[in-house]
Amino acid sequence: MTLRSIPSSMDPAVVATIDGELARIGREQGVTVPLAIESGSRAWGFPSPDSDYDCRFVYLRPLDDYLTPWPPRDVIETPLVGLLDVGGWDLVKALRLLVRGNAVLIEWVMSPIIYTADDRFRTELRELAEQVADRDRVARHYLHLGARQWRLFDTSRSLKKVFYSLRPAMALRWLHDHPDTAVAPMHLPTLLAECELPSAFVESVAELTELKSRTREMGSGEVPAPIAAFIAGEFERAAVEFTGDEPASAERARALATEFFRNQLR
Repeated sequence: MTLRSIPSSMDPAVVATIDGELARIGREQGVTVPLAIESGSRAWGFPSPDSDYDCRFVYLRPLDDYLTPWPPRDVIETPLVGLLDVGGWDLVKALRLLVRGNAVLIEWVMSPIIYTADDRFRTELRELAEQVADRDRVARHYLHLGARQWRLFDTSRSLKKVFYSLRPAMALRWLHDHPDTAVAPMHLPTLLAECELPSAFVESVAELTELKSRTREMGSGEVPAPIAAFIAGEFERAAVEFTGDEPASAERARALATEFFRNQLR
């Protein structure tokens, strides 16, 4: 069964262009695209009026393309056109990064905005992520990402950039509050709803999100105190909490990812 989930707020003309690009890529590159989603601020739950469209996809090549001493590139990139950014990863690359603790593929599987997806592929890939994703490595991914964006905000004071630190900080809180899984939601409102949080912080996030939703340029300024305290606190705690590394589990993860890949090729 093919899945599709496009909110009415998205420009139908842009969505149609993305659909056309995905069809063209499949035809010209000779690949199958079992998962194509939106990965940017629209899927994260805090779009601006001028937010880009960031379509990301996973693809598979025919078997013979993997049985060669000269494999093709493991990414497909297209030129940026206006607000449109379309690019994807070979399943091989996606699985390698997943096993190493990169959270990007997890987010693609969890995206609430789906251009096209094979239901079984998406379900099985999410199940694989739940089996192989290392909580500590995934958390360190978010810590590194969020701390870098926080430093950039400190330089630019751009209020838009606050969200690029806030979402990783919320992912870290979600992982702290849900110790039995490494697969966190990518959608900021969902992260907020599934954690116990101070009301002043939640209200500040709602106000800043509403401002971003109607303002092309939020300008620069000070971060609301509850948000600044939350981000700093989560990064400080995560640096101490998520320090583990288990080589044995990595070996198991590679074996499960290999089995998944071979099953998809078959």
